[in-house]
Order: sequence, then C-alpha cells, then structure tokens
Amino acid sequence: MNQALESLLDLLDLEQIEQDIFRGQSRSAVVPRVFGGQVAAQALVAAGRTVPGERHAHSLHAYFLRPGDPGAPIVYTVDRIRDGRSFTTRRVVAVQHGQPIFHLSASFQTYEDGLEHQAAMPPAPDPETLPTAAEMLPRYADAFVEPGVAERLLEAREAVDLRYVDAPPFGSVGTPQEPRSQVWFRTNGKLHGVIDEPLLHVCLATYVSDMTLLDSVLLAHGRGGWAVGDVVGASLDHAMWFHRPFRADEWLLYDQESPSASGGRGLGQARIYTREGQLAISVIQEGVVRVPR
Repeated sequence: MNQALESLLDLLDLEQIEQDIFRGQSRSAVVPRVFGGQVAAQALVAAGRTVPGERHAHSLHAYFLRPGDPGAPIVYTVDRIRDGRSFTTRRVVAVQHGQPIFHLSASFQTYEDGLEHQAAMPPAPDPETLPTAAEMLPRYADAFVEPGVAERLLEAREAVDLRYVDAPPFGSVGTPQEPRSQVWFRTNGKLHGVIDEPLLHVCLATYVSDMTLLDSVLLAHGRGGWAVGDVVGASLDHAMWFHRPFRADEWLLYDQESPSASGGRGLGQARIYTREGQLAISVIQEGVVRVPR
C-alpha cells in the first residue's frame, strides 16, 4: 500500500465527536475547493458508522450545495430516518463555517436472495495494456492552461490506479466524439486487516466515481475541461446504486456516457463492472458545464 492510499484511508477514518456527529479533514485538490468525491465518501462513512454491520449500503442520493473549503474540517451530522426490518435509511448534512455544503441520503439493506439479471459488460481492453496516469498525463502538459497541472492531477490521483481506455477530453480538444468514455480503476495497493470491510470498498468507489463521470459530456463537444480552460463546471448532484459485492482494490471498469446536455448542465450516467463482468454499481450525476464568456 503506497503512502497516498494510506493518506486517503486516513481521510475516510472520521473522528466521532458526539453521537451521530463526525468530523472529517480535507486536503488540497487540483481546484480551489474540496473534491466532491471526498465529501460524498466521507458522508457515506458517517452514515455507515450508525448502521449495524450486517446491513450494507445499496444506494445514495446527494446534492452538492456549496464549494467546500479545503483548509477547514467538515462536520457531518447523521439523522437516523428509519430502521426497518430489512432497510435502514440515513440522512447526512455536511457543514463548514456554519453552512451546509453537502446533503446525502443513503439506504442500507440486509442481504437477501432474489431475482437476478444484469446488463452485459461492454467490451474493453485489458487494464494492464493501458498506460498509467504517470505515463499518460505528461503527454498533455502543453494543453493545460497553467504549468504544473499535470503534476497536480497526478498527485490528486496517486491513491488510485486510473487508466483511460481512449484519450481523455484534454487529449482530444476540438474534435467532437461519441459521448462515451471508459476507464479502469482500482486502489494503488491491497486492502487488508481490520480496514478490509465492505463499507470501505463502497466508500472508495464513491470517491473515485466523481473523478471522470462528466468526461463524456466534454467529449461530445470537443471540450477539454477546466484544466484546458474551455469550460467551467462543478458537480450538482450524484446518485449511486450498489448492486453486487465488489472490491475497490481489484480492477473495476467504469463505462460512462452522456445522454444530454442543456441549460448549462450536463448529465453523465455509468455502470461499473468487476473484471469478471458482474455489474456492481450504477451511477448518475449532473453537473454545471458552462462555456466561459
């Protein structure tokens, strides 16, 4: 396990300061606000800490309300909405400087047998045949508006081995394409010992899910993204459904597409598959995607 992954795991290990109240730290991101995936993952950790261990997260629905301050801690307050015979529901509000910055509702369920079917996994190359971020990002350093962006992106993603199947948006500026994108990802190191629990794998996948989901919106219009300077944007809302068990330290295929963009917003939807072809997660996110004036 590398140091960056250890740092990420520490970030997700919230401090309990009162019953159903937790405090999480932040760290600098590549943009001057808290990374949305961090807030979503920490909020899910807070919710999960109030739920019996035999109940596993099966869905979350969240709204990003205000930009987070990476220099200040975040307080997460959990509201125990319902504890039923099979399902548990929690609501979490993340607060900084006295104002809510994020709101999450999450549902947990005890395991039960039921009907089974799934969408087939799309074709994708073997992840080991694809370039790593360290190999890929320096190629596009000249496309970024500021020097050092490639290095900041590498640092921000050091805890995760994330590999693009095709060129990312900042590698194909000016050429509109099909609004589809694929990446493989896994943590940069194996999880083991007392930290190796289902909730942690779900929270790590939640963290990564906010990294590339709107790429397909950019690809449809030949835009490179904030690092290139041809769009500005931010996540608005985020929803995930966890269908089957998976491990975040084993390869997962993030198959993403955008069905619509309008009104200064873009919609991304995706499915996350295990390497063996099981559909593990469905994801939908809408974000602000504006062309600078």
